[in-house]
Amino acid sequence: MTDLLQANLYNYSLIFLRIGSIFMLMPGFSASYVNTQVRLILALAMTIILQPIIAPQLPAQPDSFALELQYMLNEISIGIFLGIIMQILFFALNFAGAIASQAIGFANAQLFDPAFQGQSMLIESFLSVVAITFIFVTDIHHLMISALIDSYRLFAAARPLPWNDLANHLAQTMNQSFNFGFKLGAPFIAFTVIFYSCMGLISRLMPQLNIFFLSLPIQIFLGIGLLFLTVPVIITIFFRYYNEGLQFFTE
Repeated sequence: MTDLLQANLYNYSLIFLRIGSIFMLMPGFSASYVNTQVRLILALAMTIILQPIIAPQLPAQPDSFALELQYMLNEISIGIFLGIIMQILFFALNFAGAIASQAIGFANAQLFDPAFQGQSMLIESFLSVVAITFIFVTDIHHLMISALIDSYRLFAAARPLPWNDLANHLAQTMNQSFNFGFKLGAPFIAFTVIFYSCMGLISRLMPQLNIFFLSLPIQIFLGIGLLFLTVPVIITIFFRYYNEGLQFFTE
C-alpha cells in the first residue's frame, strides 16, 4: 500500500508540475484577474482528470533523488516552454494593436492590459480583451489543453530535452508572430501613409491652414471607422493563425 501510494503521488506530482507551469503562462488563465490559487486549483483538477490517461506514459519512479529531481525540472521546463509559445502566438495580435493605436493617434492613451499584466496602448488592450473572450467562447482553450496532453507524445518525461530544437522553435515562432502581427496591422500602416500624404499635400497647397489642429480629429474619426471595419477580419485571421500554431503540438 505504501509503495502504491508513493507511485501515485509521484505520478500526480510529475503531471501537476507540467500542467501547473502551463496554466501559469497560458493566455486567459495567466491574466492578472485570475487568482493564483484559482490557477493552481484548475491545474490540480486537470491533473486528477488526466492522470489515468497520462500515467502509463510516465517513467517508473527512480531510486535516485537526483534523477527524480531531473524529471521534475524537465516537466517544469516543458510546461514553461509551451506556455511561452502560446504567449508568443498571442503577441501577434498585440503587435497589430500597437500599430493600430499609433495610426489612429492613441499611442499615448494607455490602459492596464490584464492579458500581459502591464500598461499597453488602448487599441492593444481592446484587441487583447476581445481575443481572450473569443478564446473561451469558441472553445479554443480546449485546443490548448489538447496541445498540453499531446505534449507527452512529443516530450516524454524520461527523455532528455532537445534544447536546440526548443530554442529554434521558439525563435521561429517569435519571428512568425512578428511578421504576422505586421500583416494584421497592414491596413493601418496603409492608412497612415495615405493620411499623412494627404495632410502634407493640403499643407503645401494651403500654408495658412493649421493642418495639425485640423488633422487630429479627422485622423481619430477615420481611424476608429477603419478599426470597426477591420476588427472582425483581424480576429478571424488571428485565430486561424493561433489554431495552426497550436496544431503543431497536436499532430
